[in-house]
Amino acid sequence: MAASLDGLRVAFLVAPEGVEQVELTEPWRAVGEAGGQAELVSVSSGPVQAFNHLDKADTFTVDRTVDQVGSANYDGLVLPGGVANPDALRRYPEAVRFVGGFFSAQKPVAAICHAPWMLIEADVVRGRNVTSYPSLATDLRNAGANWADEQVVVDSGLVTSRTPDDLNAFCAKLVEEVAEGKHRAQARSAHREEAETG
Repeated sequence: MAASLDGLRVAFLVAPEGVEQVELTEPWRAVGEAGGQAELVSVSSGPVQAFNHLDKADTFTVDRTVDQVGSANYDGLVLPGGVANPDALRRYPEAVRFVGGFFSAQKPVAAICHAPWMLIEADVVRGRNVTSYPSLATDLRNAGANWADEQVVVDSGLVTSRTPDDLNAFCAKLVEEVAEGKHRAQARSAHREEAETG
């Protein structure tokens, strides 16, 4: 029996421009088909410009901005990729705090392709098992993650995948992890550095 997200809300965090469209629309569809409510969150209101690789694709309307909501408003977080998308987002401290809040609250987070750059910026990958677009492997290892070249990697509520080719596995696992609810290891990840230095 497929996991149900009835009554659950999932945030999709993207920059105003540069998100890879299929990495937004396919997980969004999966959340909806499982009965969940998806909301588009960004650093500013208005339309978001998606891309198919380097070509402009559709625009999507932002539901909430990061200064209006936090992890308490959602049951999970999806970070779509695209090279420009996470590279832009990580320059906004409020977006980085938004991501970190899900780890502190022990809530599931799913990141695909280049999106794990946001996980590095939020300092939540130390000691975690992850994957990503291959060019991020060194960045993730340098941030303390255990990187693997696999279709999808799940580590106690953290779901990561490499490319759009992995979307079927990514979507299935993100729905499963959000349906399971909180994962205590997420909070340990967010506070590991404090514990080690405290």
